[in-house]
Amino acid sequence: MTTFIQVLSIVVGFGFIIFIHELGHFLVAKMYKVKILTFALGFGPDIVKHTYNGTKYCIKAIPLGGFVSMAGEDPDKVTGAQGEYLSLKWYKKALISFVGPFANYVLAAFFLAFVFNIWGVPKMPMNFSVESVIENSPAMRAGVMAQDKIKAIDGIQINTWEELTSNLKNKVGKQTVFTVERGTNSFDLSMIVKKNPETGFGFVGVKPLIVKEKLGFAKSLRRGWKILIDETVGCVEYLVGKIISFEKPDMDAILGPVGVFRAMADAAKTGMYDYLNLLASISFSLGICNLFPIPVLDGGMIVLFLIEGIIRKRISAKAVKVYNIIGLVIIGCIFLFITYNDILRLVAGKAFGKC
Repeated sequence: MTTFIQVLSIVVGFGFIIFIHELGHFLVAKMYKVKILTFALGFGPDIVKHTYNGTKYCIKAIPLGGFVSMAGEDPDKVTGAQGEYLSLKWYKKALISFVGPFANYVLAAFFLAFVFNIWGVPKMPMNFSVESVIENSPAMRAGVMAQDKIKAIDGIQINTWEELTSNLKNKVGKQTVFTVERGTNSFDLSMIVKKNPETGFGFVGVKPLIVKEKLGFAKSLRRGWKILIDETVGCVEYLVGKIISFEKPDMDAILGPVGVFRAMADAAKTGMYDYLNLLASISFSLGICNLFPIPVLDGGMIVLFLIEGIIRKRISAKAVKVYNIIGLVIIGCIFLFITYNDILRLVAGKAFGKC
């Protein structure tokens, strides 16, 4: 039963995210009176299909993807007739490409808003309290316990988790005195700060107490959008920095299809809070990745249409075909690489928590 629920969570969750993406393309294409030939959810042979006003709506055998097929998509067959996609003005084609990824941003914002409204936003109280202490850590050996309040480090007042981590950043290997409040008692505990192998900063082994503050839906939605904007800026800055410095991105932070499906299955076991947070992350990732300026992706098509707008004429069918072939090669190589990385991580038994 658990396996069935996990499989269902992957099919329904991923399918819905793809559906919203394609619906974005579909609605704007309809707005510009483009003839839609097929609106499909999945790939392979049709399982369910219905034709309405010349458009075939169908669910296919492999429900892990989807597409919108429009008249006039083939550069060799464009006649300039009304209703052809490539016969539209450049900015209309660019908008059709853009709204698919943007729809994923909207969906991610609503997922986050729902989570914040129902379960609340994680928040650390102003007076920093310890939720738990890691086994055999410096804090545990020194005598720190859950529910203790850390008031100062080496005489410097501590009110927040950020202040604690900032204070410990450069104290690796140093004897450090923590002022701890337990109930009505206050006392000092001494410990040697260890190095966190992941960050290289100081680490004593305490986890902060986190409370959740429920927000109204409008405020939740604004908070969701702010998170997505911050994440977008962070992703762009990270990738640009890696490109400029010719460094390889952290592969543990990148998931391919295997990793995404495994993470969805794991989240389905832990509950709706984790599952919806992960769906928001996947929807956001699909949106931002599709905006990368790589041929074939929506971002690559937007670049192509912007060039059309600048040179004030339609790019030749031959150039578009070469552009698309280059894109397919790039996407194929990326897909194989991240899938191979997923398999290595699966064999090594590493977690698929990041997305």
